[in-house]
Amino acid sequence: MDLDALTRVKRPTWDRLAELGSSSSLSGREADELIAQYQSGAGDLATIQTVYGSTREGEVLSQRLGRARNRFTGAPAGMLVGVLRFFGEHLPAALYRVRWWTLGAAIFTIIAATLTYFWASSDPAILTYYASEAQLEKYQGNFIDYYSEYSESSFAARVFTNNAWIAAQCILFGITGFMVPYVLMQNANGLGVSAAVLGRYEHLDVFFLWIMPHGLLELTMVFVAAGAGLKLFWSWIVPGARTRMQALAEEGRSIGIVAIGTTIFLFISGLIEGYVTRQDWPWAIKIGIGVLAFGLYLTYSLYLGRKVARTGERGDLIEFEAGARNLAQD
Repeated sequence: MDLDALTRVKRPTWDRLAELGSSSSLSGREADELIAQYQSGAGDLATIQTVYGSTREGEVLSQRLGRARNRFTGAPAGMLVGVLRFFGEHLPAALYRVRWWTLGAAIFTIIAATLTYFWASSDPAILTYYASEAQLEKYQGNFIDYYSEYSESSFAARVFTNNAWIAAQCILFGITGFMVPYVLMQNANGLGVSAAVLGRYEHLDVFFLWIMPHGLLELTMVFVAAGAGLKLFWSWIVPGARTRMQALAEEGRSIGIVAIGTTIFLFISGLIEGYVTRQDWPWAIKIGIGVLAFGLYLTYSLYLGRKVARTGERGDLIEFEAGARNLAQD
């Protein structure tokens, strides 16, 4: 739909939103109408920003939405409300926005790791390039002992720091375009070679059993960080209706929120790796804990993320709090 045509159709509802948002007192029916108009206007704003980018019409509507929001939320939110809003709206929306990029990073890594596994398994001489025969024979024991080499807290801290650094590289240097594929290839190569070594001595089950409890969430967070980095790069290459600086600014703010999310979930996966994976429990219990954590993340990022995204939330913290940035007045 043409923007002018959309504006003509929606103008009465936007004017009504402005009228209710500026009213000094509202009846119960008008308060309900204000909330309904706000939700409708948020959806319209999301459509305008997605299809047309930054426009005067969008800025006017954003300002009216800001007034309406202040009208039914009252005084500026306290810290607790801000925290709840962040985790209930901003973060799930930001994670939801990078879902397809996350899936792409996961598929890329799985394919690369699988090809590496078959390549390394195709010729015994290939693995001896990585280690001597004696070292390869001891790899299974070293692979298992790795999880109990340090105390639970120390090991959890080590793996969290390592994984956080991997994720940080994807996010901080994603705009370069080459850093994310490089990091993903490194991880895929490590996974593929490890599986090939264990498979050579018929211990491939060890590889999956010891990785599954923490690996589902841990690897997903790496994929999320990689997807966020790729999305930032793509927003610079193909900004759409926005200028490149606008695209980078918007995606950069959203990716900053994603970075906080990956840090939190990597901390959780680190706790599972440090305190669960090493335990002498049935594998069904340990893997079940990992699957539960992974399922909770999917519910949070996809179900809740989709729900808040449909209200117009884009995971852009500054725009949500500050409203229109380019329009001085309505």
